[in-house]
Amino acid sequence: MTRDTAAGATGIDEPESRVTPQARAVVEQFERHLRLERHNSVNTVRAYVGDLTDLFTYAGGLGRDLQEITLRDLRGWLAAMQARGVATATLQRRAGAARVFFAWLLDEGMIGRDPAAELRSPRVHRRLPRSLSSREASEMMAAAIARAGEAEDAEGPRNVAILEVLYGSGLRVSELCGLDVGDVDTATAVVRVLGKGDKERSVPVSGAALVAVDRWLERRSEWAGADSGHALFLGRRGARIDPRIVRRVVHEAVQSVPDAPDQGPHGLRHAMATHLLEGGADLRSVQEMLGHASLATTQIYTHVTDERLRSAFRQAHPRA
Repeated sequence: MTRDTAAGATGIDEPESRVTPQARAVVEQFERHLRLERHNSVNTVRAYVGDLTDLFTYAGGLGRDLQEITLRDLRGWLAAMQARGVATATLQRRAGAARVFFAWLLDEGMIGRDPAAELRSPRVHRRLPRSLSSREASEMMAAAIARAGEAEDAEGPRNVAILEVLYGSGLRVSELCGLDVGDVDTATAVVRVLGKGDKERSVPVSGAALVAVDRWLERRSEWAGADSGHALFLGRRGARIDPRIVRRVVHEAVQSVPDAPDQGPHGLRHAMATHLLEGGADLRSVQEMLGHASLATTQIYTHVTDERLRSAFRQAHPRA
C-alpha cells in the first residue's frame, strides 16, 4: 500500500513575515526532512511549517537570529500566544514542532545547543464525547445486518463489513479505505493496516468481521471494474471507496439506534477502545491496536472508563 505525498507546504511566504532568508532556507530544508525522511502526513508538515514561521516571525521581532534563540525566547513565544487566546492544543503542537525542529538542527550540526530540549508543553485536558455503549453497538450491528438481508444489491453486505471492521478493529477511516483484498488474513484473523507515517501494523479482526467481509467479497464482483484494482471496499462505480461514503454509512447506521449519540467512523474507534478497556484489556495492547505513537494518547480512554465507574458507584452505593 502506498500513500501520496504532497510536493510542498505553505506558510513561509507571508509578505509581512520577519523570517530571515537563512531561517526561510532552513525551514524549507526541514520541510523536506519531514516529508521524505520522517514520512509525516501532508497536514502535519503544513502545520509544522506554519508553526515555525510563527516562531521565526516572533524571534525576528526580538532581533534574534536562528542560532540566538533561547529557551526563554521559546517560552515567551508560547506565553504570547496564550495571552492571545490560542487554544491549548495548538500551543502543545507548536511546542512539539519546536522540539522536533531544534533537535533536528542539532543533529545536522547547524546549532551547538538545543534551546527546546527543556521546553514543556501546556497540559491539554481532553474529553471525549459520549461513545456508543456496548448495547448500542450491538443494536447498530443488528439493524445493519437486518437491512442487508432485505437489500437486493451489494450495498448492504458491504456496509455491514465496513461497520464490523471499523468497530471490531478500531481502524481510522483512511486506513479502512486503503485496505486491499489481501490485507484481511482469515487464517490468522488479523488485518494488515498502513497507518500514520506509512507505519504498518497487524490488528486482530473479530470473527463477526471476518464473516461480514467474506459475504461482501461474494458480492464484490457486482461492482468491480477497471478502476477497482485490489481495493477491498468499493463504491457503486467500482473505484476504491471514498471516506465520505464511509462516514455516511456510519452516521446512518448509528441513527437507527434510539437515543444513541451521533457518531462517525472515529466514534466507532473510540467505542472499540473504551469497550476493550472496560472488558479488561491492558492499555499497551489497546495502544498497539489503535496505532498510537504515544501511550499518553491512549490514556484518554481510561478517563472515560473511570467516569463510568464513578457514575455507577454514585448510583449504586448506598453511601455514595
